[in-house]
Amino acid sequence: MSNIMFPKSEYSDERLCALVADGHRDAEEELVKRYLRPVRVCARPYFLAGGDSEDLIQEAMFGLLKAIREFDPSHDTQFKTFAEVCIRNRIRSAVTNAARSKHAPLNDSVPFESPMLGAEASPEELYISREEETERMVRLRQQLSPLECKVLRFFLLGLSYQEISEQVGRSIKSVDNAVQRIRRKVAGNFGVFSES
Repeated sequence: MSNIMFPKSEYSDERLCALVADGHRDAEEELVKRYLRPVRVCARPYFLAGGDSEDLIQEAMFGLLKAIREFDPSHDTQFKTFAEVCIRNRIRSAVTNAARSKHAPLNDSVPFESPMLGAEASPEELYISREEETERMVRLRQQLSPLECKVLRFFLLGLSYQEISEQVGRSIKSVDNAVQRIRRKVAGNFGVFSES
């Protein structure tokens, strides 16, 4: 179906998904644009020792495309929630598959977050998961310098090195060095983060 011109910004994510199902590629492109930052945010908590974060961002994009193409509004779920599940599942699947293959750098991925809880998780499980994630972040921040804490906060929000550089008033190289130090500290202290 040919692309049509319409005020995409006025459409909800769910309406855009319906348009994608009807063959409107421009609706799919609009959803991809809307979710670029959330994709980066979902991929950012996974540090790859010796790996490239762009690989995980690419996997996250595949998860987003799957969500766009398979979203079913009859399941009474918001697209945003469904997309996040698809994105995180794709990232975790890529990390798991890489652990079984020759892609050794992915074997050292370190998630900050708790394991993904299914859609059936109880409110208590969700609360405990959030508390554990908060505790891990507090422990990590105690090991970081003030600059590293700032860089980590912006990094996890999905900002690019250039954007982080502007926020913290340091060069891009300084930001990159801080990210590398954070990665080493996370990888070297992973046992701290895996406690129950």
